[in-house]
Amino acid sequence: MENCIFCKIAKGEIPSATLYEDEEFRVILDLGPANKGHALILPKAHYANIYELPDETAAHAMVLAKKIVTKMKDILKCDGYNIVQNNGEAAGQTVFHFHMHLIPRTAGDQAGITWTPGTLTSEDRDEILEKFLME
Repeated sequence: MENCIFCKIAKGEIPSATLYEDEEFRVILDLGPANKGHALILPKAHYANIYELPDETAAHAMVLAKKIVTKMKDILKCDGYNIVQNNGEAAGQTVFHFHMHLIPRTAGDQAGITWTPGTLTSEDRDEILEKFLME
């Protein structure tokens, strides 16, 4: 897509702090990080979200996420990592080019990537299982 900022970054048309690059992906440091070392995995081809992403590309993205966070955990000496991927505006997606956030975490860092757990009711469970397993 010609106006997609992540397409331009992934293809090297806009400079970025690139941690890794191969034929299919570029991994960059996020310009608006949740924490020091927050990175983004960007495919070079345009896919708006995970629903459009080919299975092979999705698999490659997850393997790449593991590779990057394993190395960055040692570099940053952080306690853990969030791997976050949003799909759709309601889910917090603001750039409609598939990407994965790799967010280093330390105890008490206040990055705020949590939620208050609800309860799975038996009615919800049964409805979802019935509909999901029918397909």
